[in-house]
Amino acid sequence: MTATVLLVEDERKLRELVRSYLERAGFAVLSTGSGAEAINVATTARPDLIVLDLGLPDVPGEAVAREVRAANPTPILMLTAKSGEQDRIAGLELGADDYVTKPFSPRELILRVQAILRRNAPSAAAGSEASFGDGTLLIDESRRIVRVRGTEVELTPTEWGILVALTTVPGRVYSRFELINRVRGYDFEGYERTIDSHVKNLRRKIEEDPANPLIVQTVLGGGYRLGFSRDV
Repeated sequence: MTATVLLVEDERKLRELVRSYLERAGFAVLSTGSGAEAINVATTARPDLIVLDLGLPDVPGEAVAREVRAANPTPILMLTAKSGEQDRIAGLELGADDYVTKPFSPRELILRVQAILRRNAPSAAAGSEASFGDGTLLIDESRRIVRVRGTEVELTPTEWGILVALTTVPGRVYSRFELINRVRGYDFEGYERTIDSHVKNLRRKIEEDPANPLIVQTVLGGGYRLGFSRDV
């Protein structure tokens, strides 16, 4: 099935260029230069991924991301002229799955879009639900479902990838570099600690007390590990 990408970019020439690359890569593309229209389209059309410029003239891209995130877990790839570390982290804390600074290569953008969609694709193989921490955490990889304390939790593709990576070997410490490369699915050249922003968002969704996490634990000087063992 053809994946649909919503492209939100107010610079017309850049929007047309990126749209042409996306279409040549086989995607169905919806495009707009308006943040308000983007929110409406994201809600009604439910695209598979959103490429979102933060510098929109009517509604800031950050506000668009918050509105979209409140409604559904659609993957978001942010475009921005801001390249500072804090700008990158702020974007990721809004729930973005990737962050591309201008100017950028359209071919690289396509690779990043494809990588996000691959991570978000449900597995074709049948599988049983894996249980951790005496049933506190349940993961069904084949259906891409996470339940925490009996409640289904919606995760972004990056959050899902981090959690699944940590459950591969419960208790093992995964470095930030290892996690970001496993989750991204390609050679990620960004700042490794952007993974911290995704972990922070993940903890808000799955921990009873995000300030004192029991599921995704920090290992000082090492990285992260799953705090639960797998149930037999």
